[in-house]
Amino acid sequence: MTLDKIMSHPVATVELDDTLKMVKDILDRAKFNHVLVVEHHKLAGVVSDRDVYRQLTPTFGTPLETYKDQMLLHRPVHTFMTRKPTTLRKTANMFDAIDMFLSKNISCIPIVDNENRIEGIVTKKDILRLMKSHRSKFTD
Repeated sequence: MTLDKIMSHPVATVELDDTLKMVKDILDRAKFNHVLVVEHHKLAGVVSDRDVYRQLTPTFGTPLETYKDQMLLHRPVHTFMTRKPTTLRKTANMFDAIDMFLSKNISCIPIVDNENRIEGIVTKKDILRLMKSHRSKFTD
């Protein structure tokens, strides 16, 4: 099965100079864990919910929160995103994605065209959902 049949689209995106707060707000409201970063309408990077939480201090959002904790929210995305993420084309198949997930230890793969414009995203959850929906094909 090709990735165009299982990828999610449209995809949440931010720009290089958008803030940690903006990404955190998107992820807090969403049912997904990745935001793609664009520059001139082309993929520049990926930010995961784990990337966001690594930027925050343990006191963030607690009564012990400081001014410094709040200032972290103003960090631009380009300072903590994953640059040059692993990508695939929508014509690749699910096994190409599985190979990438396992060999690169990543949790999402942006799907891009020949000019690096975003077409969608595939996550490990997408692959698991697909396998679950075709359970009979994978069991004896």
